[in-house]
Amino acid sequence: MSNETLIEELGRAQSLVLGLAEDADEQTLRAQYHPDLSPLGWHLGHCVFTDCLWLHEKIRGDDSVTAPIANFYTPPNVPKHERGRLLPPRDALLAWARELQQFNLHYLRNLRPEWQAHPLLQDDYLIHFLIQHNSQHYETMVMALTQKALAEFTPETTAAAPLEAAALRNERVDIAAGHYRVGGDQPVACDNEVPRQHAVLGPFAIARCPVSNAEYLGFIEDGGYRRSELWEDQGWQWREQHAIEHPDHWRRGDAGWQAVGMRGGYALAADEPVSGISHYEAKAFARWADARLPHEFQWEAACRIGALEQTGRVWEWCDNLFHPYDGFKPFPYAEYSQPWFDSRHYTLRGGSLHTRPWIKRPSFRNFFEADKRHIFSGLRLVFDESTHA
Repeated sequence: MSNETLIEELGRAQSLVLGLAEDADEQTLRAQYHPDLSPLGWHLGHCVFTDCLWLHEKIRGDDSVTAPIANFYTPPNVPKHERGRLLPPRDALLAWARELQQFNLHYLRNLRPEWQAHPLLQDDYLIHFLIQHNSQHYETMVMALTQKALAEFTPETTAAAPLEAAALRNERVDIAAGHYRVGGDQPVACDNEVPRQHAVLGPFAIARCPVSNAEYLGFIEDGGYRRSELWEDQGWQWREQHAIEHPDHWRRGDAGWQAVGMRGGYALAADEPVSGISHYEAKAFARWADARLPHEFQWEAACRIGALEQTGRVWEWCDNLFHPYDGFKPFPYAEYSQPWFDSRHYTLRGGSLHTRPWIKRPSFRNFFEADKRHIFSGLRLVFDESTHA
C-alpha cells in the first residue's frame, strides 16, 4: 500500500474523531456518560496530542505543542471525571484540532530525508499506528454517545414486530485437530499480536454465527439471569450487586424489547448478534447452551480458514485472559499492552459495526475486564468434540 494511501486513511480516521466532536454542543463535549469513558472533547484532544507526540516530539525533537498539555492528555495523570471540566472552550478546542490535524498530514507528505530515516517511520509503521489509535478512540466515542442515548431513552409504546425468542441454531463448523499459525506482522500488527505463534489445537466445533438477539432472549426468558447455577461465583455476585437482567444496550417497554444506539432506539433484529454483554453474561449463556466460549486461538484459526460468518458485527468474548505471546516485546512504548497483562482482562476478537476496517483483522486482540458491558460485545459458542452431536 502506498504511503499516500496511508496518509489519506489517517486523514479519514482523524476526520471521524473530529466529526463526532463537531456534532456535539458544549455540554455534550464535556459530559462523562459512563464511569469508564472520558468526555468526547478529551478523546479528540488526546488523539491530536498523540499524533503530535509521535510525529513531532519523537521524530524531530520538537515538544512545543505537546509539553504544555502532556499532563492533561496522558491518561494516568488526570481522572476521567475531571477531564470535562478542564477542557478548553468548545470552539477553541475544535479550531486547534482542525489546524493540527491538517498540519500533521502536510508534515507527513513533506518529510525531510533525515526524518524519513527515523526507525519509527520505516515501513510506514507510525502511520499505521496512528490510524489505529484514532480509530480505536472513534469507537470509544461512539460508546460514550450510546451511553448518552441510553440515559435519555424513553421506550416506545408500540412496535411493528417485537422481538421473539428463538431456539439455538445448530449451525456449527468442525475444525480438525492440527497445528495453526496465529498472530500478525508489523508494521500493521500491534505489539500484543507479535511474534506469530504456533498453536496446537484439538478438534472442536464452533458456531458459524455469533449468538443472535432472538437466541439471547431465549436465555432471558428461561430464567438465565435468575439461575445462579449458570454463573461463576464472581459473576453471580456482580449480577446480584448491580441487578443485571438484560444486555446493556437493551431496554424494555410496553412494546417489548428495543435496542439503543447513539442515535436513539431501534428495533432489535432477531438474527443480528446480541451486543452489550459482559464476559460474565457470555459465560453464563454458554453454560446454559451446553457450550463454552472459544479460546482466542480457536477463534483466529477458524476465522483464517473462512469458517466464521458475521465477524466484525460485535466484539466476541473469548474464554482466555489477555496475555503476552511468547517472545513479546513492548512497542512502541511499554504502556501500550504490558499493564493489561494483569490476570483481569479477557480477550475479545472480531470487531463491531463501529470498528474501522483497519482494525478488523483476524489477529487483532481487544481486551476488557469481565464486568465491562458498555462495549459492543457479544459471543460465539464453541463445542468440544465430546459435546458435538
